Amino acid sequence: MHKLLLSLVISSGISFAAMVNGIAIIVNDEPITLYDIDKTMSVNKVGKNEAVSYLIDKILYDQLVQENNISADVFEINDYIEKLANSNGMDVYTFKSVVKQKYPDYSVFEDEAKNAVIRQKLVQKIVKGQLAIATQEDMELHYEKNKDQYLAANTYQVIQYTSKNKASLISALKNPMIIPEDVQRDSTTLETQKLPAQMQFLLNETKENSFTPIFTANKQFVALFVQKKQGSTALGFESVKAKIFNEIMSTREKKYLKDHFEKQKLTADIKIVR
Repeated sequence: MHKLLLSLVISSGISFAAMVNGIAIIVNDEPITLYDIDKTMSVNKVGKNEAVSYLIDKILYDQLVQENNISADVFEINDYIEKLANSNGMDVYTFKSVVKQKYPDYSVFEDEAKNAVIRQKLVQKIVKGQLAIATQEDMELHYEKNKDQYLAANTYQVIQYTSKNKASLISALKNPMIIPEDVQRDSTTLETQKLPAQMQFLLNETKENSFTPIFTANKQFVALFVQKKQGSTALGFESVKAKIFNEIMSTREKKYLKDHFEKQKLTADIKIVR
């Protein structure tokens, strides 16, 4: 009797696994399982049709990348990150410090950068000059339509910590109640419109009651404790111009690839299994 029950449990488990991992669609000999679809619906919070479309596009994308032998090495990824930093008016060191505040696991950001490099190389490969480059007029129009995306506080009430000794500054930031003698601390109010682009970005990305990453200024190490942000103002067009260019081109790349894969679906070998 026990053996019979055990047999029923095992066969039931196998049937359930087969149902969950059963192949639903085959795209150019590559399978999409029911589990893949359910997981995509859950993670992306989309319906079944959207999940299926996403998975088919992903397979076609991955196959196209492989066919064209496209990859991204560490130098290309670092170059992309450097350009991203420049587009935000920042040096690489400070930019990475800001990114690490948002990404507890920095490797996640590096994977996103790698995927962006691969996407750009693929677009260059298949577009062959068909993708329109964003003009000054395009960028100005985008800026005017999306000004709410480029807002910052009017003023920032901050406590500035400075020192020629980085270790002392780090110690002060870890314990602001005990300040080493070679660390100066001053309260000040900063006006956004009078700040360079790098400082605007740095303060805008730092939450109230938090320290900015350490940066260098006037041959000293500096960190700002943001006490309060007041008011709201749109960042100037010139200070976000490079960022806008990247945003427009990224959107155009993704749309071009989306349209390309819609055409690919017409000729791809797609079999609906269940």
